[in-house]
Amino acid sequence: MEAPPDNDVLWARALHFQHQDGSPALQGVSLGVREGEILAVSGPRGSGKTTLLRCLSGLVRPQDGEVWFNSVPVHTMGPLSRERLRRDRFGWIDPTPVLVPELNAWENAALPLMLRGTGRRRAKTAALEWLDRLDVGDKARQRPRDLQQSERQRVCIARALAVAPAVLFADEPTAPLHRADRAQVLRTLTTAARSHGITVVLATHEAQTAGLADRSVALLDGRRVRTVHLPPLAETTVATGATGASGTEGRAACSLSA
Repeated sequence: MEAPPDNDVLWARALHFQHQDGSPALQGVSLGVREGEILAVSGPRGSGKTTLLRCLSGLVRPQDGEVWFNSVPVHTMGPLSRERLRRDRFGWIDPTPVLVPELNAWENAALPLMLRGTGRRRAKTAALEWLDRLDVGDKARQRPRDLQQSERQRVCIARALAVAPAVLFADEPTAPLHRADRAQVLRTLTTAARSHGITVVLATHEAQTAGLADRSVALLDGRRVRTVHLPPLAETTVATGATGASGTEGRAACSLSA
């Protein structure tokens, strides 16, 4: 196996994954994520973004290829080791809020901390801090059934941030939010990640969301899309001997990685 670069907290090589019906989800995707970086994985629905995040986080094992976290081969770990890794080092935000219905908002946000062994008082303090930062601190004692869907999603984001994960995987994290709320929540998430040194891998199909990241990679049909900048049209036509061209606007094309 080829060791990953030292400056990449996450590194993946030639990932392949197929759905149960045999359709390809990932077809040879490779990438590296630097420590403290916010990386956006963009692309239309069905392009493989969620599957890539699931492979990188150890939720599923790729059918071929390698995934490394801090020079540890995640792809060779057994289910229990991957589960411990996700519990102790990773955070996850789903596109739809999933909370424990019997617990109130602050208890849901504090649950991963308490599962790690953090005392109840300390876990509650951390949970309340993040609920306040996400503008749902006044809902801390309410059960999920008494919250709006957008409020439940804010609780889920607070839960993911409260544990200060090494890597936060966010799969369309603002999908349930109203458009007016998305920018504020994303600013809170990205600002918190930078101030706490959290690496973020963010899946999105929205260009505005991807624009908040440090870097973006695009997927299409399970492959990375590489942008190739072409010379202005006028230069191209002159070089080929064509006549009558007057355009000078730059052009771009894209190609899929192997």
